[in-house]
Amino acid sequence: MDYEVVIGLEVHAELATKTKIYCGCSTEFGGDPNTHCCPVCTGMPGALPVLNKKVVEYAVKAGLAMNCEIARDSKQDRKNYFYPDLPKAYQISQFDMPLCENGHVEIEVDGQKKNIGITRIHIEEDAGKLNHDQYGGGALVDLNRACVPLIEIVSEPDIRSAEEAKAYVEKLKSILEYLEVSDCKMQEGSLRADVNLSIRKKGETKFGTRTETKNLNSFRSIVRAIEFEIERQIEAVENGEEIYQETRRWDDDRGIGYAMRTKENADDYRYFPEPDLSLIKLSEDYINNLKDNLPEMPDSRKARYVSELGLPEYDATIITASKKMADFFEGALTVCSNAKSISNWLMGDFTRLLGEKEMEIENVPFSAQDLGELVNLIDSGKISSAIAKKVFEEMFESGKQPKVIVEEKGLVQISDEGAIKEIVLKVLENNPQSIADFKAGKDKALGFLVGQAMKESRGKANPQMLNKMFLEELNK
Repeated sequence: MDYEVVIGLEVHAELATKTKIYCGCSTEFGGDPNTHCCPVCTGMPGALPVLNKKVVEYAVKAGLAMNCEIARDSKQDRKNYFYPDLPKAYQISQFDMPLCENGHVEIEVDGQKKNIGITRIHIEEDAGKLNHDQYGGGALVDLNRACVPLIEIVSEPDIRSAEEAKAYVEKLKSILEYLEVSDCKMQEGSLRADVNLSIRKKGETKFGTRTETKNLNSFRSIVRAIEFEIERQIEAVENGEEIYQETRRWDDDRGIGYAMRTKENADDYRYFPEPDLSLIKLSEDYINNLKDNLPEMPDSRKARYVSELGLPEYDATIITASKKMADFFEGALTVCSNAKSISNWLMGDFTRLLGEKEMEIENVPFSAQDLGELVNLIDSGKISSAIAKKVFEEMFESGKQPKVIVEEKGLVQISDEGAIKEIVLKVLENNPQSIADFKAGKDKALGFLVGQAMKESRGKANPQMLNKMFLEELNK
């Protein structure tokens, strides 16, 4: 509690272009090693890069959505360092003239809203990937990822906890998905974060020595790596040890971080302007056109759901965090007006089953309209909520429409008064002790009797009618 944590994040997002940033090779994930590369992205002598203009468009869109100033004049630079998966021994990036600067995004943690400043957003190429032999026999390099376009989003050191860092990356992911400039598939490395972290005594204004933990590609990893590094640095300082500026790795399986190399400064990269690429010049018309055609952003959609649909702010926050979820929600609304009920299904059983089946929303075997129709069946009294849960599970398995499942399995809710009364009388006859308990003032007895009636009807009896009829009979 005596220390304050200071965190800045560098978030790398792969852009969703069809081809790479400086050549025509495919950016598709998962191809056989070294099948999506050419002389340009493998760094062959004499091969010249040509900038993909879609990369600039996507980067500017991201900058506009994150409240950045867009540079009218920008350039690309060579960042010199050697690594086996970087054949040229330099990376084409941006140094002193990035495309986007001085932005911010708003996050919310524990009900408190806060702006996180964005220093810059710049474009650059990705490096390849090393596949290490776990038995120590060496490593093989796959250059399919080399030259894949990235934007790097560099925050100000405004973040003060692991929870704020998680909320910030979640917000960036949401914005990029709404813009459709990145698929943000963290499991494929499309979105990953480097955490710069230092500690200082509370009340101090000078920053401590920072470390950088590289390539965290899940929210869980980000939180765990930050918590580990905070504890490690505090313990070191308390023991009188020195914190070194270094680059660190995170081992998620073991739950530990470890030093990789001494952290470089900008001078170590020997930046200089990329001589094979011309300046990037953007006109006012170009920038204004992109600005005028930005899609609705998550904060705007959230406000609309609260004001127009009457959703609680919590529901609206959860639903709009993912564009795919929000689109599914709106699809269900085209056939059903019960927004709150649709929201409950999406936040509950829908999210649970997606997790259990390790499924993405786009792979769900039924349509958003089918979910809306399921809610309509409940609201019209044709099926109970208990039956609806069974129908929903079957929808995930078979992809069939809810009304088809209800008809095939004979799940229509029993709402006939005569049939309901017959069930009630039978349950009362078999449970005299519950009748006595109810008469003695034990309200739970009613719930037990209704439960027995639902079991007797295999979940098909109308629960409201059961409650009403049980009370009538018990109060006679």
